[in-house]
Amino acid sequence: MAPVIPWQKSSFSDGEDAPNCLEIGAGWSTLLLRESEDPGTVLEASGAGVAGLIRHLRRVAPRR
Repeated sequence: MAPVIPWQKSSFSDGEDAPNCLEIGAGWSTLLLRESEDPGTVLEASGAGVAGLIRHLRRVAPRR
């Protein structure tokens, strides 16, 4: 039986963006990422990799 992973959505995923968000979960030694619209596709990443992605997105994404 596969382990049950508690997925967490971003606090920014409210209102009209609620169904279209990134969810994160914890694996044994990695972080797991999935899009809420396609929960069957899961990506594994290191904590350093996710932190690097977030830093990059903060630099290139327009501010709301």
